[in-house]
Amino acid sequence: MTFGGRRLGAFSRTIPTHMAPIGPFARMLAQVIVPVVAVLARAIPAAYGQALTNARKAGVDATEAAAPVFGRVIPRSEALSVLNITEQDLEKDPGIVQKQFERYFEANDVSKGGSFYLQSKIFRANELLLREFQQDKQQPGSSSSSSSSSTASSTKNNKKQ
Repeated sequence: MTFGGRRLGAFSRTIPTHMAPIGPFARMLAQVIVPVVAVLARAIPAAYGQALTNARKAGVDATEAAAPVFGRVIPRSEALSVLNITEQDLEKDPGIVQKQFERYFEANDVSKGGSFYLQSKIFRANELLLREFQQDKQQPGSSSSSSSSSTASSTKNNKKQ
């Protein structure tokens, strides 16, 4: 090998003093990559911070936003929407939850060409509303009707089947 034009050993080869053609290309590539990485290193945390700010403005807590989608409890408004029930309908006849559940659950039966996803949404909506009925029933001084308790018991039977 040569170092500075000198040979270092009898069996070593000489190292070329000029750079290979890849050298200028690598330098140009580095000149492009380094600023891009620097911009991304600043932009990604800023974008994440902005997303959290927007979520807070929308009323979403950071822990709720970071929570996994699976195992999430649907909001009451979504449950009513899935079962196509309004608050007024629910106040008039709490048994409408069970009627709508049976109607939509059977209409989306997978064996009849329905959607398992929609069946799951319908089931979870029914489950949430029944849980609320049971909590209202357990609280002293709540005005629960007999139809809400019959709705709760009939849905328990559906879960077992």
